[in-house]
Amino acid sequence: MALDKLTEEITVSSIRDLVVDDEKVRLAGIDVDGILRGKIISKKKFLSIIESGFGFCSVIFGWDMHDRTYNPELLVSNADNGYRDLLAKIDVNSFRRIPFEKDRRNIGIPFFLVSFLDPDTEKPIPPCPRGLLARMVTNLSEMGMKALAGAEYEFYNFKETSRSLNESKGQALEHLTPGMFGYSITRPMQNPEFFHGVFDACKDFEVDIEGWHTESGPGVFEAALEYGEIDKMADRASLFKYTVKAVGAHHGITPCFMAKPIEGLPGNSGHMHISLIDSDSKINLFSRKEKNPEPWHQDLAHVSEMGQYFLAGILDGLPSIMPILAPTINSYKRLVENFWAPVTVSWGLEHRAASVRLIAPPTAAPSATRFEFRTCGADANPHYVLAAILGCGIRGIKKKLPMTIQPLGKGQETGGGEKLARNLGEAVQKMVETDSVARQVLGDAFVDHYAGTRRHEVKLWEQAVTDWEVKRYMETV
Repeated sequence: MALDKLTEEITVSSIRDLVVDDEKVRLAGIDVDGILRGKIISKKKFLSIIESGFGFCSVIFGWDMHDRTYNPELLVSNADNGYRDLLAKIDVNSFRRIPFEKDRRNIGIPFFLVSFLDPDTEKPIPPCPRGLLARMVTNLSEMGMKALAGAEYEFYNFKETSRSLNESKGQALEHLTPGMFGYSITRPMQNPEFFHGVFDACKDFEVDIEGWHTESGPGVFEAALEYGEIDKMADRASLFKYTVKAVGAHHGITPCFMAKPIEGLPGNSGHMHISLIDSDSKINLFSRKEKNPEPWHQDLAHVSEMGQYFLAGILDGLPSIMPILAPTINSYKRLVENFWAPVTVSWGLEHRAASVRLIAPPTAAPSATRFEFRTCGADANPHYVLAAILGCGIRGIKKKLPMTIQPLGKGQETGGGEKLARNLGEAVQKMVETDSVARQVLGDAFVDHYAGTRRHEVKLWEQAVTDWEVKRYMETV
């Protein structure tokens, strides 16, 4: 399985043997928006930089998803520092072959992920997604624990190409299939090459899918990725999107991970599941050996004290990490009532309207005790999401934060918790507050950079003239 392959230790020496017959290698790093940015280099060049790293233009942290430089510019990359190179370090243990991009021998091109370091200090730059998550993993490791995670992605699929999308301006798009058919076993057979092609390509690319089915919505699929160590899970989540889009391109299909692509229809979630285990014994640290006879709330009767601290930390920090969980203007159009999308700081045992769904006995085995974070959309950067969640949870454990919010009752959708931000601008204001939880767990340097990227997004939105405005006002005012 992918998890086993990714945990095997690979050395520089073994990599040289693995690529001995190759001519080229693809390298890629992850930017603020979770987009893979990279290039192909010759094997000769690859072997010369495999240990030292190589220069990679910092502008990928100085511009947005459409290559427009941030306004105002930010500290990592700007005109004053000449958009200098960062040091990109190759992670040899991320090696796999790309099944949908083959060389002239019909063998997948070797692929490696890189992390971005400051060339002067050789430490990860604050916004490096892999570096940020690695910091949280190290913090947890020093406490004698490991985090496991799983990701679930929903996404629409359209019979469109990049060219047709550009020509239509995103209007009147053709859904891959019509109608609302969640868990249908016949709808996928209308596009079997694509449906099975995604599953098989993910398997071959070591991004194993655990569950794969249609979701409610025209042309909507959902994938549950195989559970594993949190840092490798984040890598696989990023590579999953890459794989789906690449396979889609081969079939004239555009997968869409934006949070709310169609008004009046369900949005695209990117739920994350997390549990902690003891580094040595591998025992689930969120579960109890025996039911607590006097729990703070009955729904927590099977949850350990540490699990409750972790949950309390998440609930305390949730409002200030919203720009990470919901990173775009469009994200907040998914977070509305009556669509199983949370709008308040909330939790509940097996409650799908809550921000945090507790999965524990009696509906799950003790070893499967975990939290599902339902606020995050499919548009979010998985490394940032998992780093923020883990950081908030660790803070809760260290501070031994008590539970203060009652769970959502059956049929209840909001509860008495704090209302979450209604838009990106409001969310950013919460994040940048002095001594916010986001600043405490992620650091000022990261928060200042990331908030700058989101303020840029808000500014572009405020300056945009939308088709809604044109339709509503063009003739009538």
